[in-house]
Amino acid sequence: MRIHAFKGLVPVPAHAPEVACVPYDVVNASEAAALAAGKPRSLLHVDRAEIDLPVGTDPYSAAVYNKARENFLALQRDGVLVRESGPCLYVYQQQMGNHIQRGLVAVCNVEDYDAELIKKHEKTRKDKEDDRTRLIDTLAANTGPVFLTYRDEAAVTALVNAKVKEAPQHDFTAPDGIRHTAWRIAGGAEWVKAFERVPLSYIADGHHRAASAARVARLRREKNPAHTGAEDYNWFLCVLFPASELKILPYNRVVFDLNGHAPEAFLAKVKAVFGLEENAVPSPAVGGRVSMYFGGKWYGLRCPVDPKADPVGRLDVSVLQDKLLAPLLGIEDPRTSKRVDFVGGIRGPGELVKRVDAEGGVAFSMFPTTVAQLMAIADAGQIMPPKSTWFEPKLRSGLFTHTF
Repeated sequence: MRIHAFKGLVPVPAHAPEVACVPYDVVNASEAAALAAGKPRSLLHVDRAEIDLPVGTDPYSAAVYNKARENFLALQRDGVLVRESGPCLYVYQQQMGNHIQRGLVAVCNVEDYDAELIKKHEKTRKDKEDDRTRLIDTLAANTGPVFLTYRDEAAVTALVNAKVKEAPQHDFTAPDGIRHTAWRIAGGAEWVKAFERVPLSYIADGHHRAASAARVARLRREKNPAHTGAEDYNWFLCVLFPASELKILPYNRVVFDLNGHAPEAFLAKVKAVFGLEENAVPSPAVGGRVSMYFGGKWYGLRCPVDPKADPVGRLDVSVLQDKLLAPLLGIEDPRTSKRVDFVGGIRGPGELVKRVDAEGGVAFSMFPTTVAQLMAIADAGQIMPPKSTWFEPKLRSGLFTHTF
């Protein structure tokens, strides 16, 4: 697949720790405002510009996008974001505890996205896609990268291993303890050539950003009678990680009630389908197992999988949904039900205990979906069930910006 170096905007090193921010879609407006408080250079003032407007402002109003553009231009005017002197690629390393992952920052082509060389596994929501489309078009920039993964390619890995021995451009530890390090690659022709050996990639996180970038490209093409395909709007910002380095955490479930079942009847019905092991570990050690917290105890469940099931049907989250959450607890559509909540694995099983002990109901601690399962589903052209994967650490926005 194609990647390209780009002449983008980067923060001056002294300001990088303040500019860098979590992705726009992992925080709500109040959380974004709290994270950006006292940090006027944070890119959250661009990605979530409603935090600089009166409380209650419609986040999809023209005022928000205008404010985002005003803040984005101010960061450039004030010398916080500066233009590279020529096209660059970057190696971006994240370290969370002992886990290290290294991705290649580049721009990818929207035609590859449309041609399914960049594979998807999620549906997008129209309101969220409309929002990012309007922001990208207003800024003429991709401020948040799309998180891609690919099957390891030895030639690319060798280049990365050599590069990280050099002095980095950025190196800081964020307040959440994640260390972020970046190395600039001027030109990068050798890297582009090596990546031609990668046949395709997969969106790990950022389906709305990718879909919106492709929509903006189509809009720009329609308005440009001299369109050639070489314009910068045909490319969008990505970080590409080898699959072997990624860390997926589970996405756990909390159901607020038993759908009218008495506790003893509920346990009996669960046991009939999944078995029931008392005093189980809070986090299952292998796939095909779920740990259930109920009534102050942890129970172990075995997921009965149909050997003829497709890649989606074999997922633990699918088995739990199809054989317990829907028929027993009445959670027919987990995307819309108000009786279920999803808890990212970064919070650990202790959060499930806290929620159930305080609010009642039942919680399910999952084994993480694997990258291989994600790829199999995308290769089959299928869609992952909602809240199936939690990638950690999250990419930071603001360290690299592609403009067009």
